[in-house]
Amino acid sequence: MQFKPRHIWLFVALVLLLSAIPLARNWDDVKLKLTRFWGYRTIENNPLLPGYDKDVKALNTTQARINLDDLLPGGPPKDGIPALEHPAFDSVSQTPFNDDEKTLGVLINGEAKAYPYGILNWHEIVNDTVGGVPVSVTYCPLCETGIAFERRVDGKETTFGVSGKLFQSCLVMYDRLTNTLWSQPWGMGVVGSHVNESLKRYPALRTTLGLWKKAHPETKVLSANTGYNRDYFRYPYGSYAASNDLIFPVRDAAHVSGRLKDIESIYSEADTQTPENQFSGMSVHFRWHDVQTQKSMTQTIGNRTIEARWDESLQSVRLFENDKELPSTAAFAFVYPAFFP
Repeated sequence: MQFKPRHIWLFVALVLLLSAIPLARNWDDVKLKLTRFWGYRTIENNPLLPGYDKDVKALNTTQARINLDDLLPGGPPKDGIPALEHPAFDSVSQTPFNDDEKTLGVLINGEAKAYPYGILNWHEIVNDTVGGVPVSVTYCPLCETGIAFERRVDGKETTFGVSGKLFQSCLVMYDRLTNTLWSQPWGMGVVGSHVNESLKRYPALRTTLGLWKKAHPETKVLSANTGYNRDYFRYPYGSYAASNDLIFPVRDAAHVSGRLKDIESIYSEADTQTPENQFSGMSVHFRWHDVQTQKSMTQTIGNRTIEARWDESLQSVRLFENDKELPSTAAFAFVYPAFFP
C-alpha cells in the first residue's frame, strides 16, 4: 500500500494524539495539542482542515493589510464557533453564575450588562444592543482581549461572526454585510473591501460578576439559555490560561518581560498610514500588577497623557485621557509586542 502525503500527516496526527494523552491533564489539553498541530501544518501551506482553502478563496484578498500567510485556521471553520444573536438576559437574582465568574462589564448610556466568560469562551462574539447602541461584545480566549464594538459598517447596522481564522493567535472577526475580516485587537479591517477602516469601540471592563453586580445592581446578565448545547461552567481550553505556552506562533514574544500571560491593558488609535502586517498609530500598555501597586500610572505619547487607574471596586484597570474613559482592553502580555511592535 502506497501512502499519500495526506495519509502520512493523518498518521502523524494519530501518533501525536496517542502521545499527548498521558502527558495532558485532561481531554481539553489533548485537543489543544492537536489544534497546535493543525495550525503549524497550515503554515506549510498544506492544511488538513477540509474547506479551509475554499473559505480563503471566497474572500476579497485583493485588498489586504496583513500577510495572508499569517492568517491561520484556528480549528473550527467559519461560524464553527457560533456568535450569539438576539441574546437573552437574566436578572442578578436569576443568573446561575457565581460571583467569582470572570466577566466583561459594559455600560453604555446608563444601561449595564454583564457577559460571563463561561459563555464568551464558547461563542466569542455576542451581537447585542446596549443603551440603544448596536454593539458586538467580543472576547478572544487565546489572547484575553475583550472589546465592545459598534456593529456598523458603512453606517449600516450589521452583525459580526467568528471567521475561524487567527492573526497572531487572536480572534479575526467578519462582518455579515461585506465579509471583510477584522482583527479584534486592532479593531481594524485587515482583508476585504473595508481594509484599514476602524470600528468604534466602547469600554468593556474585565472584572468579576460579583463586583460588577455590586457596582451596577440593575445590571442584566447574559443568559446561559443560548439555544446551544454547551457546558458554560467548564473551561474548554484545558491548562492554557494557567500555562506559559501558546498554541499558535506570534511575533516578538521574546520581548515580553515576565510571563506571556500576565495581564495588561492596551489602548490604541490607528493613523492614516497603512504598512503591511504592522500597526501604525498611537498605542500604550500598562501591566496590571504595576497599576494595582501604584494605583495610578501615566504615559505621555507626543502631547497626550494617558492615565491608568486601578479601580478597587472592580479590581480592574481603567484608562483615561483628561478624565474621559478610553475604550481599552485587557490582554495577555504577548499581545502588545505581537500587534504593536
